[in-house]
Amino acid sequence: MNDFLYNTVFGGVAISLGTYFLGMWIQKKCKMAILNPLLISIVFTIAFLVAGHVDYDNYYEGAKYISYLLTPATICLAIPLYEQFEILKKNWRAVLIGIVSGVFTSLISVLVISFLFHFSHAEYVTFLPKSITTAIGMGVSEELGGYVSITVAAIIITGILGNICSDFILKCFHIKEPVAKGIAIGVSSHAVGTARAMEMGKIEGALSSLSIVVAGIFTVVGASFFAMIW
Repeated sequence: MNDFLYNTVFGGVAISLGTYFLGMWIQKKCKMAILNPLLISIVFTIAFLVAGHVDYDNYYEGAKYISYLLTPATICLAIPLYEQFEILKKNWRAVLIGIVSGVFTSLISVLVISFLFHFSHAEYVTFLPKSITTAIGMGVSEELGGYVSITVAAIIITGILGNICSDFILKCFHIKEPVAKGIAIGVSSHAVGTARAMEMGKIEGALSSLSIVVAGIFTVVGASFFAMIW
């Protein structure tokens, strides 16, 4: 199997897309939020690599092309924002306050957890960008001296949890305003959560898309200051 992946340029891409489409099919059949396609894809890909005794480096050599699409995909989120630009202009104060509050809460929570579990500085800064998109979070973690691979895992897990739990949390706190929903999901669970926001509605998706970008910028600045605290 290692030889197959090594000699096949897009073998990793085929495995990744195949398991993801399988996840989409399972979610469509079962209609359960916890059966997130990305989560299922991760589980099946890991199982495939372990069962086939495949080296991660061989798998990644073919799957790395997907990562090249991260930045263009993030930029494309500007399209739904453009379509709802009038709503943004009417609610810009609430949007700005909501995003800043969300970023600050995320950074504070990492600081508190690091204090409780006695994290080292490297472990602490690794989790500071957990709630922003991978394209930005990887750079922040590397710049601050964190463990980039763990940062990526934390970002993915955060996004999946946001995608799965967003409906339940919004209902628990009786949040019904589309703008508030979009901001909350985008700030806390980046692009993976935004996929769920887009399913809720165009306004939710647009504001969630905006929150990803602005929260990413604020986190880059905020993480630099918070990195000096611990």
